[in-house]
Amino acid sequence: MASDCIQLSPTDNIAVLTRSVGAEDAVRIGDATFSFPQALGLGHKIACRAIQPGEKILKYGAPIGSATQAIQVGEHVHLHNMKSDYLPTYTLEAGREFHATP
Repeated sequence: MASDCIQLSPTDNIAVLTRSVGAEDAVRIGDATFSFPQALGLGHKIACRAIQPGEKILKYGAPIGSATQAIQVGEHVHLHNMKSDYLPTYTLEAGREFHATP
């Protein structure tokens, strides 16, 4: 049976969805099964272990941001619980403003 997520590097603390899932669909991460209250698209990040506030989010073995709050295993990892360490903002709207040309 195919996995619902893939861990891109053995050092990653997140896994990436290999399919879109509907609200309350079961998703396997390793030997555990989780569900989410909302639909999530292909490529969204899921914590494959508990992540502490301030801890780096690792994808492809590289930090892509930091947790802004505690993230439990199986929880969706996105703008509501992480921030970019590379941009002064981490929301889509603020990012567009930051990169707008005068």
